[in-house]
Amino acid sequence: MSKKTSPDTRSMKRKRKRKLRKRIYFILIPLILLLSVFGYAVHLYTKAESVFSESHQDDGKEKSKLREAPVNPKENNISILIMGVDASDIRANSDSSRTDTLLVATLNKEDKSVKLLSIPRDSKVYIPEVGYEDRINHAHAFGGTDATIDTVENLLDIPIDYWFKVNFEAFIDVVDAIDGITVDVPYEFYEQDSMDRPRAIHLLPGEQDLNGEEALALARTRKLDNDIERGKRQQDIIKAIIKKSISLNSVLKYDDIIEAVGSNMTTNMEFDEMKSLISYGTSGKDLDFDTHSLDGEDNWVYEPKKKYYWKLDETALNETKEIFKQHLELDSSSLTNKPVSPSNTFDTTDSY
Repeated sequence: MSKKTSPDTRSMKRKRKRKLRKRIYFILIPLILLLSVFGYAVHLYTKAESVFSESHQDDGKEKSKLREAPVNPKENNISILIMGVDASDIRANSDSSRTDTLLVATLNKEDKSVKLLSIPRDSKVYIPEVGYEDRINHAHAFGGTDATIDTVENLLDIPIDYWFKVNFEAFIDVVDAIDGITVDVPYEFYEQDSMDRPRAIHLLPGEQDLNGEEALALARTRKLDNDIERGKRQQDIIKAIIKKSISLNSVLKYDDIIEAVGSNMTTNMEFDEMKSLISYGTSGKDLDFDTHSLDGEDNWVYEPKKKYYWKLDETALNETKEIFKQHLELDSSSLTNKPVSPSNTFDTTDSY
């Protein structure tokens, strides 16, 4: 005679199965999410290592000529020169391009602070490569990365430990990869786009969301102000890009960001050294840039030909030097070379 299962017994078995399924889902779903996040993180790390390793360029230098010993970003305060090179296939000037943007960043390891200096592109400085004064953005055209570094070190009397050279195509791609940035446009203006089409970009004043081309136009323009204000806008744009990039909403866009930066960048920093910079953004406090610029005044030189320069204020320049030396925790006695005094000769190239 077969045994019959009572309704109460069947009901209890169903309840136990439902509880078991809930437990499985409770464990399985977080596990799947965790594995997905881990897999995405591994993918990003692998891609970053590949892309940024390809961007590395060995410049044959163990250290800055102003350093007594090599530095390690995991242990030491460092400086980074960021060169925005206005080169393009349209202009066919990759070998003779000038730096449209020059930024010096110093990073203090102990307090995880960053100071950012914008150097006006028309600043009249001594360029060791050619032995006379000229606009600082010409240094790259005269001798590439090395000439630019020598010029900046001579100007600021601080070592340049690392450098990044970024084509403006990366600027557009990164901003587009994070679906634009929110910035304050100071005034209405028209500007050419990355294809050099005149008046292709039209922006109105006020806080607004900009795409890559619009953000580049804002970073470039100086029709209604000067290089100092232009440098401040560029700093604001960089901060907006970094703020948006490290936000939670941009996590799934890191793949595109890595691709955009890596394909348009060269640097002497190796991937392992880049990883040490992550600590500045994960130090438990908001990453804050202390921004600076180089004060000066408009200056026209009429011999041998009429040419415009940004004449740096020597007192303000010396104060800025000390600020950045202190941030790097340097003193004059620790520098192995001294700046070269400028000659009284000028360049005779065409105005730009």
